[in-house]
Amino acid sequence: MSFASEPGHDDDNPSPLNIVIPDDARELDRDVLAYRREMRAKRRRQRLLRLFRPLGTPEFGGHAAIIPLIAVCLAVSLVGGALLSVMTMSQASAPTLSGPQTATRSASPTEAAAPAAKLTPLPQGSVRLDGRTVPVRSLVSSAIALVPVACDCGPDLQRLAGQAVAAHVKLYFAGSGAAIAQLDTLAARYGDGAAVAASDYDSVLTAEYRPDGLTVLLVFKNAAAEVVRNLPADFQLTPTLRELGQARGSLSTSQPTPS
Repeated sequence: MSFASEPGHDDDNPSPLNIVIPDDARELDRDVLAYRREMRAKRRRQRLLRLFRPLGTPEFGGHAAIIPLIAVCLAVSLVGGALLSVMTMSQASAPTLSGPQTATRSASPTEAAAPAAKLTPLPQGSVRLDGRTVPVRSLVSSAIALVPVACDCGPDLQRLAGQAVAAHVKLYFAGSGAAIAQLDTLAARYGDGAAVAASDYDSVLTAEYRPDGLTVLLVFKNAAAEVVRNLPADFQLTPTLRELGQARGSLSTSQPTPS
């Protein structure tokens, strides 16, 4: 600095120094924040350089090894973005359920109902009851036990009679040929006071159902019968017997409805 020069001038640098000192230090806050941001960015760059510096050594392939690493990172990012997009679209397209009735799916009547037993119409023809001839199809809302010749089925007939009486259902012991002679005795001994002998002289029921052992016909109001064969010793027909007087035994439209 030369004493002969003007105040504030340097002989080596003739340009004046433009230094402004603010009156309030708070006016420097923006400059301080900018300085700190710059220093943080500088530290981040230094950390990255320290992280990737080993890759630049010959042992790791030099600078050429950074390119595959960048490619792998880019591929992982693309795959993650695609998966996130698919998941977001799937959730958005799913139907929204509202209300308590949609929380659980109630079963339809067709799904909840058990499959009904196969019913067949009684055949045309007649049998004799107490000396009078009646149509077979008039024996509705009843249980008809088809008794074969020399039937050793007294306990089964007695069990059937007890269940029929409890269900208030008519009961017939039917047979044809040589079996007709034993019907009255079986009805009196095992019929529980309710069985009626039905003589099938024309073998209407025998020809239709061909009983092999004791066979029971559960006949509904519309003369449709459910055929039960091979009864176990502890059979239980009471639930079905109680339904014989109801309209459950309607035939399907594909089956002929007996008159």
